[in-house]
Amino acid sequence: MTAQPHINLQAPAQRNHVVGKSHAGWADRLFIEGGKGLLLVLLVVAVLLPLLAMLWRGFGGDGGGLGAAYELFSSANFRWLLFNSLSVSTTVALIVVPLAYLFAYALQRTLIAGKGVWRAISLLPLMAPSMLPGIALIYLFGNQGILRGLFADNIYGFWGIVLGEVIYTFPHALMILISALSLADARLFDAASSMGASPWRAFRSITWPGSRQGVFAAFCLVFTLTITDFGVPVVVGGDYQVLALEAYKAVVGQQQFGRGALIGMVLLIPALLSFGVDMWLRRRSRDSMSGRAQVYHPQPSRLRDSVFLGIVILVCAALLLVFGMAIFSSLVKFWPYNLSLVLDHYSFSDLPGGWSAYSNSLILATCSAVFGSLLIFTGAYLMEKTRQNTLTQILRMLSFIPMAVPGLVLGLGYVFFFNLPSNPLSGLYGTLTLLVVCTIAHFLTTAQMTASTALRQLDGEFEAAALSLKMPLAKHYLRVTLPICLPALLDIIRYLFVSAMTTVSAAIFLYSPDSMLAAVAVLNMDDAGNVGGAAAMSTLILLTSAGVSVLLATVSRGLLMRSQAWRQADERNLKPLPTGGASRLAGAA
Repeated sequence: MTAQPHINLQAPAQRNHVVGKSHAGWADRLFIEGGKGLLLVLLVVAVLLPLLAMLWRGFGGDGGGLGAAYELFSSANFRWLLFNSLSVSTTVALIVVPLAYLFAYALQRTLIAGKGVWRAISLLPLMAPSMLPGIALIYLFGNQGILRGLFADNIYGFWGIVLGEVIYTFPHALMILISALSLADARLFDAASSMGASPWRAFRSITWPGSRQGVFAAFCLVFTLTITDFGVPVVVGGDYQVLALEAYKAVVGQQQFGRGALIGMVLLIPALLSFGVDMWLRRRSRDSMSGRAQVYHPQPSRLRDSVFLGIVILVCAALLLVFGMAIFSSLVKFWPYNLSLVLDHYSFSDLPGGWSAYSNSLILATCSAVFGSLLIFTGAYLMEKTRQNTLTQILRMLSFIPMAVPGLVLGLGYVFFFNLPSNPLSGLYGTLTLLVVCTIAHFLTTAQMTASTALRQLDGEFEAAALSLKMPLAKHYLRVTLPICLPALLDIIRYLFVSAMTTVSAAIFLYSPDSMLAAVAVLNMDDAGNVGGAAAMSTLILLTSAGVSVLLATVSRGLLMRSQAWRQADERNLKPLPTGGASRLAGAA
């Protein structure tokens, strides 16, 4: 019988402080203190100062002030815009969250076939800019759409925005709900079954209480994404105006920066409230999985699986119809009079610079993925594996700010901060460098949480062993920590690349003619009436994001086989321990 390896049972707090309690050499002090200091400067410049600049511009700068704020907020037009935004956001959340919950339940709690295919299709909206669903809806239900008869009126207006936002936000809610439904204790369901509880009773007493926090988080996320997005309203909104579109028009079209800053602060409120309530619920919630929990495996049920398979097929068919229509429309010569398939729209002859917008997006996505992943992962390592002092807490707090700040608001802050003539960094305004910085800052929190989760699974004995061997901490980080956490690092790279390719909310205020991005070009071409060109550029973004995701998944498989053979040996020789990844990693060491 194979002997069980020694398992370190140190408390996580003790393990995280191993590095800080040792007498590190000058190289380690430079790596730790210098790295934290550099990260602090970057977070202050890229996150904190732009937000403070927006607050100053809204209440104290030119075009702002308390008088302008009172005039704006007391106007009938503002109340109309606010009502429209709240109506759309609430309606979208009430549609998306139940639909995503059923889809997630089908993937996690049933035995339907083809789960991998359905999940891949459901994530398609993540790989395209938010304008793409709106463009597809025009070709489907617009004045000359192929399904025009299904709407009593045209698609432009309230329901057009709602349908577009439902498609755009669905995968965001789905990922949260899949996570909420992925863990369940089989013993609870066995006990319910032995007591004669029906499946519906078991759902109400076990499944729903364990997943309702995820439902609330998904609702808040969908609401915030909808109320701060202007991509769908600018395409299919028509005369139905919302706050996010008004902020975009105030800054880009009318040069009313004070008005844009005030509306941006209004859009910041729901995000801050959602973030605060979610954090409060997390502190009050208790763990749903104990150390002796057993993995839940759903039992076969023909009726249940058939019903949920039908729901999944309908959702995926709708998504394929929308994205298939967008791709088809990019190939049609002249809709709807000449439906012959050509590549004329892909020449981008009406777009200044032609293909340069697409190449700029590739550069932005690549730089954001490479530099952003290394910066974020190294920062997470310094926060999780070194002494937990005041500086560490400040870094952790600053790292969480972007989660509560919509991209539209962050972009406005960058305009007010980096466009100041007195700012020595004003030379960055309008460059791809600033766009890379803004993109990394915008998506920093999610990537940082992914890295922290992976790092917390590593026992502190790794660092202790390195120090006992007098190995520099930076060398240990490169040779041990990065290879072990390679799956998480590759996930961060993929996330940052796709997000950089599709983002438009912050970048719309920061580009110049030389740094035009593909997603921004989609918006500009649609505004100019070149819907076919906008569909073509959106299709390029979609195919690029999907292709790079598949490529990274393929490459990572070979890298994982070489750098993480210990995982395979661990799975062959050891039974999984219910206490989590830290015990298994310590045993493998």
